[in-house]
Amino acid sequence: MVAAVFIENLKKCYKKVEAVKDVSFQVQPGEIFGLLGPNGAGKTTTLRSLCTLTTPDAGKIEVSGISVVDNPKLARQKLGYVAQEVALDKMLTGKELLELQADLYHLPRRIIKDRVNAVLDLLGLQEYANKKTGTYSGGLRKRLDLAAGLLHAPDVLVLDEPTVGLDIESRFVVWEFLRKLRDAGTTVVITSHYLEEIDALADRVAIIDKGVVIASGTPSQLKNQVGGDRITLRIREFSPMAEADTAKSILQQLSFVQEIIINHAQGNSLNLVVTPQNDALITIQQALKNADLPIFGIAQSRPSLDDVYLAATGKTLMDAELAAVANRDPKAEKKQNMR
Repeated sequence: MVAAVFIENLKKCYKKVEAVKDVSFQVQPGEIFGLLGPNGAGKTTTLRSLCTLTTPDAGKIEVSGISVVDNPKLARQKLGYVAQEVALDKMLTGKELLELQADLYHLPRRIIKDRVNAVLDLLGLQEYANKKTGTYSGGLRKRLDLAAGLLHAPDVLVLDEPTVGLDIESRFVVWEFLRKLRDAGTTVVITSHYLEEIDALADRVAIIDKGVVIASGTPSQLKNQVGGDRITLRIREFSPMAEADTAKSILQQLSFVQEIIINHAQGNSLNLVVTPQNDALITIQQALKNADLPIFGIAQSRPSLDDVYLAATGKTLMDAELAAVANRDPKAEKKQNMR
């Protein structure tokens, strides 16, 4: 079976910034594939390269066996792309905007009316079709943007952060639509930094950090690989490093503790991987009490995709997001988006 999307050794630099260092993955026909990672990880650049919106410096990209670099026009016929930012003409009605989009896709005149009505029905937009898009809510605007991306019936629908800024109800509507689309045979590639979104939607996922794929597989496989339950422990709200090291040395002696990572970005909290057992929390608390160490907070949970990211990088996705915001260069971002 030919992969719906094939990316191998993708690289892309903007002057001295390596946006994508080495990304490889395959997407099979009829699945939802998630790209998970913090802002600045290289997700959007990867998608823009896939959708012929930027030219990669190196690597191989194919859509349904068609080279995106060698045959971009043919590849575009197989692709639908919905960017993170919704760009609609507020003076047009929903139907008028879709008709304009259909013309831009060079769809035959004889099928435009049927195609427009089909995507309006698909996304529950018929009652809003003759209203100006400037009156639409955020959720309706996103649904109309999805409709525009589906007009030419692409094999692969590519979505960059499709629910960012939406309320919970609107997000669930988009999720349910994407599941139905997948079940009907369309391949969906989606980027997100929402853990629960990728966990809920993706058949398989690749986690990207600093332009490199650090883990890939089904959500269940990735979570099982890190093994055990997770315990998050804070000695104090902001613990001295020496105190965190002491606690780590003590807890490493417990037979059920598999691994301990000190999370510096969160006040030197301790993230433990433990063999599941009923008295784990009680035993940890007693061990620290015997060493005259306090406990500010402690919680136990099953593995999550954030634990996969933590195990691979030593920080959580939230930590990475905060670091990306702190290091962001608005001028550089503006230049990159203009490309």
